[in-house]
Amino acid sequence: MNVYLDNAATTPIDPEVINAMMPWLTDHFGNPSSSHAFGRKTKVAIEQSRRTIAKLLNCAPSEIYFTSGGTEADNLAMHIAVNDLGCTHIITSPIEHSAIIKTAQKLADSGKVKLSLVKLTQNGHVDLQHLEELLSTHPRTYVTLMHGNNEIGNLLPLNAVGELCKKYDAIFHSDTVQTMGHFAFNLAETHVHFINASAHKFHGPKGIGFIYVNKSVKANPDIVGGGQERGLRGGTENLYGIVGMAKALEICNRDMHEHQVYVSDLKQHMANSLEMSVPGVVFNGDSRNVDSLYTVLNVTFPENQNSDMMLFLLDLEGIACSGGSACSSGATKGSHVLDAIGALKPGCASIRFSFSRMSTKAEVDYAVAKVLEHCKSVVLA
Repeated sequence: MNVYLDNAATTPIDPEVINAMMPWLTDHFGNPSSSHAFGRKTKVAIEQSRRTIAKLLNCAPSEIYFTSGGTEADNLAMHIAVNDLGCTHIITSPIEHSAIIKTAQKLADSGKVKLSLVKLTQNGHVDLQHLEELLSTHPRTYVTLMHGNNEIGNLLPLNAVGELCKKYDAIFHSDTVQTMGHFAFNLAETHVHFINASAHKFHGPKGIGFIYVNKSVKANPDIVGGGQERGLRGGTENLYGIVGMAKALEICNRDMHEHQVYVSDLKQHMANSLEMSVPGVVFNGDSRNVDSLYTVLNVTFPENQNSDMMLFLLDLEGIACSGGSACSSGATKGSHVLDAIGALKPGCASIRFSFSRMSTKAEVDYAVAKVLEHCKSVVLA
């Protein structure tokens, strides 16, 4: 049996999305920058997609810019903040995506900015009191904190952080790659300057995403070329990717409540099954809780003779998942997220299972059974 439980990494593309993309992969191939009918037709499709996304997020179409995905958007937002908006201080957390952490560190190493890491609670939440302390003592700050953590499922209180940033006149970016398509957004009522998304995280195609740039932000061109994306990002647009992404987000919003209930039930079923079957199992961050990113469950299994090989053994069983394993052999450093919240356990295997609306209870039951087989030989302290 083949079981895919790595949906936080990427999701299967929805058949409806493929159908929406096909005409733009075959018949309608014009360059959107061309002035003839072939180009005008594809340009209209891009702008219709932009309007669809903007309507779903309750923002203006002119605030949506298409990118290659989340990583580019993370970099773009930070560079705009530093180069165009005069930010000299970056606040982020130690559990962000590497696109944020590495870019911020690179800017700090260059001397362009000072970098501060906000403290976390024991369970991996941003310490809002410490965040306010950092904001109150530094001028012109850029705050970048992810909405939903891709490893432990913790959710950022987006509105609360936004109001703090507003109070101290800080620029606020939230990486919403894991939550876009899974939660509703109302950007007209949210104080945030940038959010971003990647279509393949919500059953769209790979290699396409977008960044929301609030209309108050004045940005200079980042990729200079033919002036596409209103001059911010030159280069011929990923036409069929854009059409597919808009369709994927439309489907997600259309059926959101149904998907939330279904996927949440799957996750809780797996958590309950593991809790009953594997003595000593630990759930990391908020991933076990109902009030979390409902697609993610992060589990640390008690030390046993198969700990170092758990992911490999599950892969041999046809089960796709991912890990941040504290490998006792020293071959890997393990997850920086689990390390930051003190959840790395030497000799134990930590695994992230992540779900989608295409996952099934039978797949979850099969995965639990195979995990149980490989956890039988527990090493007693």
